[in-house]
Amino acid sequence: MTLRQRLLDVGWRADTNDSRGMKWTLFQKIALVTFITVELLIFVGASVRASGSGLGCPDWPLCYGRLIPPTKVEDIDFDHLDLEKFREKAARHGRDPASITEESLRAEFDAVSTWIEYFNRLTSMPVGLSVLVLFVASFGQFKLRRPGVFAAAVASLFLVLLNAWLGAQVVLSGLKPGIITLHMALAILLQCMLVYTAWGGTSAPWRLKVEASAAPGLFWVASTLLGLVVLEGILGSQVREMTDELSRIHQGESRSDWVGELEQSMSYIYHRSFSWVIVGWTLYFAWRVRRSMGGFGWLELSIVGLVFAQMVLGIVLAHVGIVRTAQVLHIGLSSLLVSGLFLWILGVWRARSASARG
Repeated sequence: MTLRQRLLDVGWRADTNDSRGMKWTLFQKIALVTFITVELLIFVGASVRASGSGLGCPDWPLCYGRLIPPTKVEDIDFDHLDLEKFREKAARHGRDPASITEESLRAEFDAVSTWIEYFNRLTSMPVGLSVLVLFVASFGQFKLRRPGVFAAAVASLFLVLLNAWLGAQVVLSGLKPGIITLHMALAILLQCMLVYTAWGGTSAPWRLKVEASAAPGLFWVASTLLGLVVLEGILGSQVREMTDELSRIHQGESRSDWVGELEQSMSYIYHRSFSWVIVGWTLYFAWRVRRSMGGFGWLELSIVGLVFAQMVLGIVLAHVGIVRTAQVLHIGLSSLLVSGLFLWILGVWRARSASARG
């Protein structure tokens, strides 16, 4: 039996391990592994941005002209580097291309930034492999008449390929803020596709145990919370782009000297104020869940906990400083929050659908 036939067989046998509706099918496990690889990549990508290592490898797909990046400047063969490409990139950064010379590159080489960016590229490899396996296995789901799961797997492969191309543009464009934000947004959209694939890859997808009359209201409350979180993420991306730009303009100056410009911007004010709306709606969500379900499960606790963790991290970033660890957690946990909310919405949606049929 060929590898392709084995993967297709995963889809056909997807329900054999689900006799009690409790165990994960093999197809769901593949989707879960893919989700984990993407989540790891999101955290690593956040580390790249927080540390300013986005141009640690200034060329692509190689790094300083090498498959394995250098650990010291003496390892770089400058005779084989295309300095014109480096100068074009410098121009996109608003830097004088004439300033890019072998001597300047030697002086600016940072092994730590180089390897952080290289690790980011390495963590993208498991994502590509796992999503390809998921795509092939999803044809079995199509034969099982689960077109939505198949479509989500196809969309996941497309989003991975698109984001791989976009990742190259992030480097080649000189880290343009809009491209960086789109890169992250597509990664979170990919997470939602994988959540749906993992959730739906069985004959009995998970659903919330909730009264039929309460399901529609909970669906609306949770969907509104998800919309608020996404909107807050868009505002946060704009604030982050402004922070990067102000940091570049005021390079060498103390943050306290220019942070006032950021705090007076409308994007910052909206982002800060809107966070309290999310906290209030999260408390309403928790109240509705407790009243309708009698308590909280691990997913409800995770959602509420992630919202308040984001609030604490936002306070740290606003009043303590741009702490890199807080930045990484702020970005990474936001993707987990969106994914958790999306899964909860799928669970209550199925409960609502079941009650409508019953």
